[in-house]
Amino acid sequence: MPTAPHPANPLAGSSPEAAARREQVLRDARLRVTRPRLAVIAALARHPHSAAAEVLETVRASLPQTSHQAVYDSLHALTEAGILQCIQPSGSLARYETRVGDNHHHLVCTHCGTIVDVDCALGEAPCLRPDHDHGFQVETAEVVYRGLCAACAAEPSSPSPNACPTTEGNP
Repeated sequence: MPTAPHPANPLAGSSPEAAARREQVLRDARLRVTRPRLAVIAALARHPHSAAAEVLETVRASLPQTSHQAVYDSLHALTEAGILQCIQPSGSLARYETRVGDNHHHLVCTHCGTIVDVDCALGEAPCLRPDHDHGFQVETAEVVYRGLCAACAAEPSSPSPNACPTTEGNP
């Protein structure tokens, strides 16, 4: 489920300046500036944590003739170039966002699937120093917090955050 953009996202917005920043980020990555790529970046800047189908739907609102393949190719190229980040919380579809390079983490609602960005701890990033690195040079860490969002926690029918999910029909 998409969420609101991060307030400091320079790629968000419908102003000519925001559009120019989206074009420049493609040029800086040595990628061709195409309408589908620009539309994918704009869609994810407005609706972070969207799955590919949600991105396609948003892109088609402004570019109706855009194919599935153009969106998937754009997502792949933009992720490979470091313009997008792909996250895939356990049990979820791959989700994309334009917030890259800042080692932020995510809160995931176990009931409705909402995903929210969480800044890393202030100061040093303790999650980047494992107790034993086994010779790895750690570059990033992925931390996913799971629980019920405020809206789901307020629903009387919401499962307990400590309840194990069960398959329908199993006792």
